[in-house]
Amino acid sequence: ELGWISKVYVNRPAVVRHAEQIKKWKTVKGNWQAAWLLKAVTCIDLTTLSGDDTPSNVQRLCFKAKHPIREDLLKALDMHDKGITVGAVCVYPARVSDAVNTLKAAGCNIPVASVAAGFPSGQTPLETKLAEIRLAVEYGAQEIDIVISRSLVLTGQWEGLYEEIRLCRAACGEAHMKTILATGELGSLANVYKASMIAMMAGSDFIKTSTGKEVENATFPVGIVMMRAIKEYYWQTGYKVVGFKPAGGIRTAQEAITWLMLVKEELGVEWLTPELFRLGASSLLGDIEQQIFYHVTGTYALQHELAMA
Repeated sequence: ELGWISKVYVNRPAVVRHAEQIKKWKTVKGNWQAAWLLKAVTCIDLTTLSGDDTPSNVQRLCFKAKHPIREDLLKALDMHDKGITVGAVCVYPARVSDAVNTLKAAGCNIPVASVAAGFPSGQTPLETKLAEIRLAVEYGAQEIDIVISRSLVLTGQWEGLYEEIRLCRAACGEAHMKTILATGELGSLANVYKASMIAMMAGSDFIKTSTGKEVENATFPVGIVMMRAIKEYYWQTGYKVVGFKPAGGIRTAQEAITWLMLVKEELGVEWLTPELFRLGASSLLGDIEQQIFYHVTGTYALQHELAMA
């Protein structure tokens, strides 16, 4: 629906002012903080996307995904029987089978997500992108994180962008598709809004800020714009099941809580579920577990006291 796209205007100064106010929000303390942090854990896509990934470190990641917080800490909070796990495990296509087999052997139904479609640059032919998606699904991935061709946004080829995402959606089949916009490389907040709309029109189940490999990743101005796009898409279509995923550079427990609060303010409590909100992170879980440890014991854990993710 190109009519929507042509009318888009983003008031950048207002968005930036709002983002600065978000940074000043007071944090929650005590049991409330612990509850928000446990909610954040259930929304994490626990990720390893390194060139030196091996079956063994993927297996370790999967174990941490199933047991994100130490059992004795959960018992102290009376949360040991609530089935707290991360939202998904995210790996490269070549490591999907390792993750699927490990989680299956552990009797765990955590979904496996895979990046695809020329991640992270998107600079591969469309046929290659579609083949990579199909292979990742064939290997057992239940969620696919595709990355768009930024050049289509920067040159205003909105119909071309729509067609590319639509074909990727078809290649995903039954798997959920998260569309990475790589917002740090789109040039303007207006382009972020337009790309968000196109991605939703083409059938994306989630829109995601970044690959984590750009110079600028998940920021509050970008998050505000993308969530406003989700809200408007819902108002215009009545379609309420598009999720939001900030990713890249989210490393502290406080940042995770702030993102949760922002989603609650912009989209509502119903979006605070793993089905509609994810945090893309590789090191965030360690800080969250450290804060939970402090809440329970009154001291910070030594390095050997918490399992690595």
